[in-house]
Amino acid sequence: MTSSFSVHDAAGYEQLMGRWSRKLAPLFIDFARLAKGGNVLDVGCGTGSLTFTLAKVPDLAAISAIDYSPVFVETAKRRNTDPRITIQQADACALPFKDDAFDGALALLVLHFVPEAGKAVAEMRRVVRPGGVVAAVVWDHLGGMPGMRMMVDTVAALSERGRQLRNRYCFQPMMQPGEMKRTFSEQALADVTETELMIRMDYQNFDDFWAPIAAGEGPLGQYIATLDAAEQARTAVAVRDAYEAGRPDGPRSFANVAWACRGIVP
Repeated sequence: MTSSFSVHDAAGYEQLMGRWSRKLAPLFIDFARLAKGGNVLDVGCGTGSLTFTLAKVPDLAAISAIDYSPVFVETAKRRNTDPRITIQQADACALPFKDDAFDGALALLVLHFVPEAGKAVAEMRRVVRPGGVVAAVVWDHLGGMPGMRMMVDTVAALSERGRQLRNRYCFQPMMQPGEMKRTFSEQALADVTETELMIRMDYQNFDDFWAPIAAGEGPLGQYIATLDAAEQARTAVAVRDAYEAGRPDGPRSFANVAWACRGIVP
């Protein structure tokens, strides 16, 4: 298994994360600084947040996209109307492309769900020609996602299993300061740069925040799905109390920080 991310329904993922990854994608593309006229690979395309944002970049000749999940691949293919885009199911740690096939390879919110993240970076480097760009971005679960930390800290206060979830969630691969930069350098990429990117996640109300998690989407939803009905209800009440923070239910806005890293194939 090359991904620890759990997805059941593409629409649920869109509510959980897709709408936010679309906000992050333009910032990430600006940071990557792709060459004009090139062909680019999107590693772990999901429902197409980065793929379809790349299609708006002037002068890109072709965009290839892969994802490990057949649910994501089917959804992205159904959404695609651009003849420059090709989408297929594949493993980030065994990319089905020849050496030096692309001018750039990008991974948006993917590497922290790949247990062998270094191998995925090595594969991205392999398929990019000399002088091309390899770039990735992941959320800072430990210190940069207060809305999600609100939930994991709440469940950690409720049970030992919740504390174990928090430990797994906060320390997924590639999330610590400098971790991606070290990995990129270990894979012999040159001119490696790491930075922070920030967006805001704006929720209309608690249900807007909670519904995809309650439906079992993503690592937090996967945890909720393991609880019995009574524990699910108890957890929902506790997380709602944290979300509302003593005020009536309604809109809440959270600043979210991601680590982004870029290197050049020598």
